[in-house]
Amino acid sequence: MNLFKKNIFENIKKLDQKKQKKIAVAQELGKMFIHSPSKFILDSMALFTQSKSFEANSVLGNSRLNQLGLHRFRVQFAAQMAAQRRSKLAKFIHPADVENFQKNGFIFRENFLAAEEFSQLKQELLTTPLDTRETLQGDTVTRRMALDGKTLKHMPVTRQFLHSAKWRNLLNYVASFKVQPISYLQVIFSHVRKAKADPQTNLHSDTFHPSAKAWLFLEDVAEDEGPFVYVPGSHLLNPARLNWEQQKSEAITAKTDVMTRRGSFRVSESEILELGYAKPQAFAVKANTLVIADTYGFHARAKSLKPSVRIELWAYARRNPFVPWLGGDPLSLPFLKSNLVPLYWSGLDFMEKKFQRNNPWKKVGNKRATDPAVLTSK
Repeated sequence: MNLFKKNIFENIKKLDQKKQKKIAVAQELGKMFIHSPSKFILDSMALFTQSKSFEANSVLGNSRLNQLGLHRFRVQFAAQMAAQRRSKLAKFIHPADVENFQKNGFIFRENFLAAEEFSQLKQELLTTPLDTRETLQGDTVTRRMALDGKTLKHMPVTRQFLHSAKWRNLLNYVASFKVQPISYLQVIFSHVRKAKADPQTNLHSDTFHPSAKAWLFLEDVAEDEGPFVYVPGSHLLNPARLNWEQQKSEAITAKTDVMTRRGSFRVSESEILELGYAKPQAFAVKANTLVIADTYGFHARAKSLKPSVRIELWAYARRNPFVPWLGGDPLSLPFLKSNLVPLYWSGLDFMEKKFQRNNPWKKVGNKRATDPAVLTSK
């Protein structure tokens, strides 16, 4: 009888807490609306989208709302939706890949392509001059080369690979959608100048929800040449991670590092162990190795211990995490899917010219992947 009374009391207490929380949320939203109605309406529209920036969105970045669980709710709901979508996509890939992904947060395949097919793909990618942009971060240059519809007309091997079910089904599963990925030939030049370390060497989560990035390495990557690093199992949302997410969202201020303010949370190795995850794993790999990772999981680029060059076919895919359906990606519309990279670059150029917003991706002309880096100084 006493246990029965205790349970009733606890349930009443929980209901009261939920009621108080709803009242507090309504009061905070009301204050924001009164202060700036138009901005409040615009920022509120981003709540159920992939928007992630705490500094650019007054609702997402409101510390009081995050204390009341806003960011926590978005993280948890997005994870639940991704799990439901992946359960429907699992039938399109090998059960071993599903099992390994569920455990680790990535799919790892050595000798992904047949030797002859890989040789032809590599030859085509490394010898074809492509429209190229570069960005300089710390001591590292990242080069991205457009693999758009116009380019792929002259690259039949690459076009066939990017359209193959073998590639797309794996990427779809990790992304949790039937996606239209954005694909590049990417080159990482380490130690091009004396400067601070590349910020991408800090362990981080890309955003608050599951998403996918893929690397097909075209050349061997040694342990001392800045390999990709991933924390196995960190794509899983355990209670400790959920509490950590909330604490991070509450603590963001103007002094917080810029990438965290923009929604890409940084994490230390000691925090990773406290969250119950394994130690980071570095992917020193042979050429023709494929890695597709959920970049909600913590990852980074390891620091290269010497000047080095890493060349890979690279793709990423990210969609609104709150929609329940698998297909219907707007980016898959005929005109868009053939011009994703040129449209993205043109958009950055426009924003720089019109609104003086710095475009980090600088034009460097048509280049081959093996050409030296251009942006070695600012």
